[in-house]
Amino acid sequence: MLEGRAVVRETDMSPDMQAFVMDLAYRALDLHEASDCQSIACYIKQKLDEAGGQTWHCVVGRDFGSCITHLCGSFIFFHVEMMEFLIFKDGKELNESKVEAVGVLLNQK
Repeated sequence: MLEGRAVVRETDMSPDMQAFVMDLAYRALDLHEASDCQSIACYIKQKLDEAGGQTWHCVVGRDFGSCITHLCGSFIFFHVEMMEFLIFKDGKELNESKVEAVGVLLNQK
């Protein structure tokens, strides 16, 4: 586990939500090797989906770029030592079927 304190770079989350997400990150780091970024990200995403509904996204690593759209109040970007965490909730709920989603995409062409 990385032993450093989380340092928030950017966020629009409430302080309580920030604490919850950072606690998940610490738990994920306790459960998985720091080099296993995919397992860390999957753990955090799964716990957020269970707690706050689906469409959460989690990116974990040491060097990555991003360009995202997120729901207000659901974005946080922080690091623990050299490990970066980008966590956000997408604006689209998973209540439409794949057929409906494909139909929308086809109609946009």
